[in-house]
Amino acid sequence: MRYYSDPGFKMGAFTHPDSRVRQAAIDLTKRAMDVLKQTGGDLLTIWLGQDGWEYPFQVDYETIWEAETEAIREVADHDSGVQISIEYKPSEPRAFSLLSDLAMTLLAIKKVDRPNLGVTLDFAHVLFAGESPAFAAAMIQRESHLLGIHLNDGYGRRDDGLMVGTVNLMQTLELLFQLIQKGFDGVIYFDTFPDVTGLDPVQECENNIAMVNALWGVAKRLTDQRDLLEAIKRQDAVVSQNLIRLAILGA
Repeated sequence: MRYYSDPGFKMGAFTHPDSRVRQAAIDLTKRAMDVLKQTGGDLLTIWLGQDGWEYPFQVDYETIWEAETEAIREVADHDSGVQISIEYKPSEPRAFSLLSDLAMTLLAIKKVDRPNLGVTLDFAHVLFAGESPAFAAAMIQRESHLLGIHLNDGYGRRDDGLMVGTVNLMQTLELLFQLIQKGFDGVIYFDTFPDVTGLDPVQECENNIAMVNALWGVAKRLTDQRDLLEAIKRQDAVVSQNLIRLAILGA
């Protein structure tokens, strides 16, 4: 679900100052859940990028926090058989997003306290938030449910949506290593933007698939490498980086 493309939600969906608009956003989400269920689906990702602010003194922070979490709770309670996954992002279209990072998202999920809530991790969003993707995945897996992965890449200054592994190869590998270690069996999506510069979208997707398959194979071998696991336990970065170099580049 993305709400901001509707002009009616430009000041917020779940946090709009008008209770009628907030309820319209909630009802729209419920209808999406119903359609999803009718078509055999059970996972709805919500991106609440329009719920935020631009200026000091623009919003009452406690009020929008309560509105956001109450709306998420109402949506989750609509159908416990549908999983609701929150995709967080620091900003865009608002200057500040309310659910901007890992900590705020996990705090909201803890407050709402519903078993069908979880998180979608978008690699470029996590970089944009100044976080480590593998760390974010680990905390989500520990404190909530990791319901989806959006793989892409970028430079951390915005949501670049570049091809997988083209900028942050090592962090992509570490994320996959974390997923394999904890038995992630969900869906991996590619949230990339081939249309920005006119790339062939089919070739771009093929490249993403090939990159993930290659890195997944490396990560799978690393999860069985005792020397690496021991180095991580000791927090020995020199040994671990040497082992990763050998795994990727060979001798």
